[in-house]
Amino acid sequence: MKEYSIGQMSRHAGVKVTTIRYYENRGLIPSPARTRGGQRRYDEAALERLAFLRHARELGFGLDDIADLMALAEAPSEDCEPAHEIARKQLAAVDRRLTILAQLREELVRMADADDPGHAGKCRVIEVLGDHRLCIGAHDLPDDASQML
Repeated sequence: MKEYSIGQMSRHAGVKVTTIRYYENRGLIPSPARTRGGQRRYDEAALERLAFLRHARELGFGLDDIADLMALAEAPSEDCEPAHEIARKQLAAVDRRLTILAQLREELVRMADADDPGHAGKCRVIEVLGDHRLCIGAHDLPDDASQML
């Protein structure tokens, strides 16, 4: 049976070592066996779980949803509908983000294409950023905006 150090897991899965430890603390990856020197030794199944986690995170799934999906993956006789529900919920979240991003893009195009006289005192970009009322639409970002950009 092949074993991996945490560094090897990190390289193979493209996930930071600190993230692997975090996932382990959250129970998303089982605590691995340790050498006499205390080094973590992961098996192939842990590497596969980590790859699953990374892929799910790339698709924007939250850790709670990922935990539910992993539980379903480990129970092949269970109904698949909960996985579809989770995917539909994530798709709706992506659609909301796309709508917001399209609005932001429209406003940025309008700002960038403004015909300015050439000095900052009459610069449309500066004016719009200073007075939200000059925007063509509401584009307040949700609290999780950093995750969508």
